[in-house]
Amino acid sequence: MLQKQTIEELFSTLTRSEKAQLLQWVVRDLGDAFPGIESTPDVCGGEPCIVRTRIPVWLLVQAKSLGTTESDILRSYPTLRAEDLSNAWGYYRMHKEEIQQQIKQNEQA
Repeated sequence: MLQKQTIEELFSTLTRSEKAQLLQWVVRDLGDAFPGIESTPDVCGGEPCIVRTRIPVWLLVQAKSLGTTESDILRSYPTLRAEDLSNAWGYYRMHKEEIQQQIKQNEQA
């Protein structure tokens, strides 16, 4: 909490130009970040999952590729929101090979 307060205090002293530069650094640092998707080593073998759940992205992508509608997915997983699916599809677009490999590995298991 102390770090956050310190950052807020420093932020208020910056000029508009410095704030814009800081924002560009943050965006660049988070460029490969997907809100709502996280990979945690001790959860689902580190596979990317929807936050608040243990539902891996590959599972949702596989369900969709097999013809399951988004409505059916949301009904089957009541903890999911439509926003979660959008995040999963975005993650898949950027990490297609990784997700396809996870689908293959889980089909073989």
